[in-house]
Amino acid sequence: MSADRDASAAVERRNRRVAGVVVSVVVGMAGMSYAAVPLYDMFCRATGYGGTPQIADKETEKRGERTMTVRFDANVSSDLPWSFEPDVDSIRLRTGETATIFYKVRNKSQRSTTGIASYNVAPDQTGMFFNKISCFCFTEQTLGPGETMEMPVVFYLDPELEKNDVMKHVQSVTLSYTFYAAKTPVASAGAKPAL
Repeated sequence: MSADRDASAAVERRNRRVAGVVVSVVVGMAGMSYAAVPLYDMFCRATGYGGTPQIADKETEKRGERTMTVRFDANVSSDLPWSFEPDVDSIRLRTGETATIFYKVRNKSQRSTTGIASYNVAPDQTGMFFNKISCFCFTEQTLGPGETMEMPVVFYLDPELEKNDVMKHVQSVTLSYTFYAAKTPVASAGAKPAL
């Protein structure tokens, strides 16, 4: 009987250890899945991967020799009743020169709605050289019925792109924004764009 109890106790301890390991693995995997999105976002912002522009806090002192075309694109998700467009289709810009352009958005509905914009640049390899000083992206924008708002984007192309072999053949860059309906309820109409 004693041997059976010892064997049973050993099996029970082993089962508890296996259960502990399984629970630890599941908790660890869940933690990694929650951390994956912010870690991926940090990676993209640091490297420009996937056309993610860089964030700059001020203009650059350096000026390059190359002039490129920067095109502007505007899109709206089908669940948001807004019109959205850049004030110009494209500009010619010397590397290192700072530019400001405006996007115009209008709420076409009879109720207040809130949207949030995401962005990227194309071709993807230009992301590490496209520096935004200010924009309206990732900040909820609320518009009242029929309200219109102009939102600035301030940016420059890093002159370092002139030294990059991949960028030698790139003649134009496209900055593209897409507005989506915000998941949070509308608090108040007339919110100002974040700069």
